[in-house]
Amino acid sequence: MDARDNAAEERTAGSDGPSPASGAGEAATAGPGNGGDAGPGSGGSWTLAVRATLHCLTGCAIGEVLGMIIGTAFGLPAAATVALSVVLAFCFGYALTVGVVRRAGVPLRQAIRVALAADTLSIAVMELVDNVVMVLVPGAMDAGATRGLFWGALAGSLAVAFVCTVPVNRWLIGRGLGHAVVHAHHPAAGAAEAAGPVRGGVRR
Repeated sequence: MDARDNAAEERTAGSDGPSPASGAGEAATAGPGNGGDAGPGSGGSWTLAVRATLHCLTGCAIGEVLGMIIGTAFGLPAAATVALSVVLAFCFGYALTVGVVRRAGVPLRQAIRVALAADTLSIAVMELVDNVVMVLVPGAMDAGATRGLFWGALAGSLAVAFVCTVPVNRWLIGRGLGHAVVHAHHPAAGAAEAAGPVRGGVRR
C-alpha cells in the first residue's frame, strides 16, 4: 500500500513540474525578437536605437553646423550650402564610426566598410529631414550664423531629424543591420547591444 501511494505521489510531482517541451517553448519565447530584452524587435532595441541615433547625430551636427556656417559666411546659394552640409555630415559621421571600430583593432579598410554598412541609411534619413526642415523655415538659410533664427532653426531641424531617425535605427538593429554591425566589432559594447544575429556583417 505504501509503495503504491509513493508511486502515485511521484507521478503527481512529475506532472506538476515543467516538461522539457515546455521549457524549450519558454526559451524560444524569451529569445531574440520575442520579448527578450536584448533581442531584435524587443523593447531593448529602442535603447540601442537611441544610442545609435545620438552617435549619428553627433557626426551629422558637426558637419551640418560647419557646412551651414561656411555656406552663409561665403554667401553660397541655399542649394550649395545644403549640399556642402550633407557632404560634411556624411564625412564626420563615417569618421566617428571608423574611429570607434579602429579602437577595437579592426583594419582601416574593413573599418570603413563597417562604417558604410552601419551609418549610410541613418545619416541619409537624418540629413534629408534636417535639411528639409531647415529650408522650410522662412529666412533661416539667409539669416547668417550671427542671428538667433539661424541657430534656432538648425537646432529644431536636428531635433526633428533625431526623432525621425530613431525608428529607422531600431528597424535596422532589429534585423542585425545598422549599428548592430558596429557592436559586432566593438569589444566595449554591452551584452545587450551585441545580442542578435548580424546578417549585415562586413567580410574582409
